[in-house]
Amino acid sequence: MTPAARIRTVVPADAAPLSALAGELGYPTTTEEMRNRIEGAASDPHHAIYVAEMDAIVGWVHMSINLSLESGISAEIRGLIVTEACRGGGVGSMLVAAGEEWAKKKGCRRIRVRTNAAREKAQAFYAKLGYRITKTQEVFDKELAGSGNAKY
Repeated sequence: MTPAARIRTVVPADAAPLSALAGELGYPTTTEEMRNRIEGAASDPHHAIYVAEMDAIVGWVHMSINLSLESGISAEIRGLIVTEACRGGGVGSMLVAAGEEWAKKKGCRRIRVRTNAAREKAQAFYAKLGYRITKTQEVFDKELAGSGNAKY
């Protein structure tokens, strides 16, 4: 069993470990890119990032509030990553709980999370926490030529 982690709000100095964790899950990101993202999210009251720390940062969760014309305001877990050595030990649950508390304080009545269909363990994790599948969809991306240096 993983020892209890301390949950705290992210700071820009956390960019390197968050970048490494993102790479661990298949989202390679430079420290500078991560620092820019953290700073952008930290300056927006519709975003929150929490880290789980033991001897080092072992996980993070990124939350956002979304306004949708068809369904109103809700929160979304934009990303949740726990280092492989700590998975299954309660760190992810602690991070989700911190995100849920933030969403409640923001007045949200619902939280959405999206996970890759191939990530069966992630799906089981969210189901165990009371999340249920409400929609199946395809995701379409389009790369925009001549862009890529945007700052949030």
